[in-house]
Amino acid sequence: MQPSSRSRLLAASALAGAALLAACAAPPVPVAPAALQPPAGQHATQVLQARGVQIYECAAVAGRPGEYAWAFRAPDAELTDTAGRTLGKHYAGPTWEANDGSKVTGRIRARDAGPDPRAVPWLLLDTSAEGPAGSFSGVRSIQRLQTIGGIAPAEPCSAERATQIARVPYRAVYVLFAAAAS
Repeated sequence: MQPSSRSRLLAASALAGAALLAACAAPPVPVAPAALQPPAGQHATQVLQARGVQIYECAAVAGRPGEYAWAFRAPDAELTDTAGRTLGKHYAGPTWEANDGSKVTGRIRARDAGPDPRAVPWLLLDTSAEGPAGSFSGVRSIQRLQTIGGIAPAEPCSAERATQIARVPYRAVYVLFAAAAS
């Protein structure tokens, strides 16, 4: 083999190997329903696993004397990558905060019941950045997908249980989207 042919073959092999490593390193982005697609011009930047609880409180229903129901208060979850490394946390707001202090708060844009009626719904949220610049500061949308658990308790909520707090375990995948570079 001539030196130039061998150089091209080695270069092509190195590029193919690098592409394979990059593909293996990037976690797959879960498929979401059409209604939960982010706005045009955004691309997935991170896929995070969440494990924690959805917090509910037994409370009087406004405008319905004597009626009580479980009211959602906040999530409380750890955010990890696919290797299990903690990258941040998810809490009231709803807020997603990275270990570097950057954070975004979300507002529901769309929802889908998801395939499991025993799990919290799938969501698309618009976000706004807060705090210092960092790994979450460029996030513009978040999808909540592949949820497990987290729905309000099945046990009745009554005047006797008023103000009782329930912490319901849940898991989800959060896909973070940023504006595509121009």
